[in-house]
Amino acid sequence: MLRSVRIVGSGLIGTSIALGLRPHSITSQMIDIDSARAHLAQDLVGRAHQGPSDLVIFALPSHALGSVIEAEFLLNPNSIFMDVGSVKYEPLQQIAHSSLPLEQFVATHPMAGREIGGAQAARADLFATRTWVMAPGSKTSQEAIAVVRQVIQTLGAHCVVMKADEHDRAVAAISHLPQILSSLLAATLNDTPMDWLELSGSGLRDTTRIAASDPGLWSQIIYSNRENLRGLLDSMQHSVNELRENLDDPAQIAELIKAGGEGRARIPGKHGGAAREYTYLPIVIDDKPGQLAAIFNECAAIGVNIEDLSIEHSPGQLSALITLSLSSSDALLISDHLLSIGWNVHPVLK
Repeated sequence: MLRSVRIVGSGLIGTSIALGLRPHSITSQMIDIDSARAHLAQDLVGRAHQGPSDLVIFALPSHALGSVIEAEFLLNPNSIFMDVGSVKYEPLQQIAHSSLPLEQFVATHPMAGREIGGAQAARADLFATRTWVMAPGSKTSQEAIAVVRQVIQTLGAHCVVMKADEHDRAVAAISHLPQILSSLLAATLNDTPMDWLELSGSGLRDTTRIAASDPGLWSQIIYSNRENLRGLLDSMQHSVNELRENLDDPAQIAELIKAGGEGRARIPGKHGGAAREYTYLPIVIDDKPGQLAAIFNECAAIGVNIEDLSIEHSPGQLSALITLSLSSSDALLISDHLLSIGWNVHPVLK
């Protein structure tokens, strides 16, 4: 039974793993090249165990893995090892050229994160309901696979098994390319007049949200997966050039927007299920403390589940528009309830 974990890398992911394991009586020893980071993480996750660990987790960038493998294997020769990096082919190659037997190593990647990093941003529920890819090699032992699967399930994630090269192609398309495009778009704002930016709404914020990611981390992720990204960027460049050539043709522009909508509709819903069609409930609230919490409390009181929400509010405005994303039945239920107790609720939208 898993009782002790050594986590090499005391950032967002490593510390979140430790926080998530702590309620299950699994102790974590936090390690980092920066002693201050390690000390902060250890204080957050509780007292460390002493001696060898049942499991060693490499929670550091893939390019840095090679600098710690030998020392960690020497300290924990009988442990199971796993990594949580954003690419999988590269770490498998590094392990293959080290003293660490491939039988004891499992390559993994939790599909979770935040725009902000560091132990201070860690959350015990960071991986809850999220997909966690496991990419065992042909020599990986069943014992190692079982231990790693236990960790993934304990943290509330959904385990998906893939080959390393397939994983790297997949994340290039669904994670790394979106980061690049978001950063490119956000970079154009550096030359945009501030009075124009004051006109921006949720669309700009949504499409540039991940542009706030850590430059150091993402430069290494993109570099490590550069071969898979080149083809995607070539395709994207072709699409941009094609749009540029057809800006005088509304029909071609409509086709692009339509294709985008069709692509977005293919994104699964929560837990990997089919994408859900939400009903949207607009509520105008006063700009004062406690309004949003009060709405949440009313939803909880009658058993309504909020899937998502958006907030529109301009500086100096005395009111704000809250739009709740709900199932159609929940939208009608909470709409009637809030109207009956005096909230400023507007008709539901599809």
